[in-house]
Amino acid sequence: MTICFATNNPNKLREIRQLLGGQFDIKSLKDIGCQEELPETGDTLEANSLEKAQYVFDHYGVDCFADDTGLEVAYLDGAPGVYSARYAGPDRNNQSNISLLLKNLGEVDHRFAQFKTIVTLIRGGEVEQFSGVVGGEITRELQGEDGFGYDPVFRPTGYQNTFAEMSADEKNAISHRGLAIAKLVNFLKSH
Repeated sequence: MTICFATNNPNKLREIRQLLGGQFDIKSLKDIGCQEELPETGDTLEANSLEKAQYVFDHYGVDCFADDTGLEVAYLDGAPGVYSARYAGPDRNNQSNISLLLKNLGEVDHRFAQFKTIVTLIRGGEVEQFSGVVGGEITRELQGEDGFGYDPVFRPTGYQNTFAEMSADEKNAISHRGLAIAKLVNFLKSH
């Protein structure tokens, strides 16, 4: 089955292809000729994920799925949340986002956070949404070289390492995106 993953992010694309393990032919936005920035005007992860998938389906006529992911930090009342990629500004700079997050947390001990991913699938015009959530804490400094986004400062509950210190297989087995994609895959296999 061929399906488009509505992203231009090479890290997400690589991660999704690893998660799906060759069971599906995953096309990127570039592969289908989509060069424009997808709209993300919603104020929830669910709304943004749907908006991106709907745009690709409506404008390119291909079955697709889109995700939106947010890091929700309890002490910061759920911020950065839906604005995670743009937390430090519109340039979507991972290092700036992490620096601002650590600055805003300061020396507080209450560092609980969760990653949440919503995946919206549009197949034949039918819409399905899948979610994945993983709890953890924000570390006080960057740890690890792998991963992307907030991975160097997010340590999932029950683990000693941040996502950035884990192998791709370790992270994918427990990550928010991995959980949501597993639900997507199960749905695709059963339909």
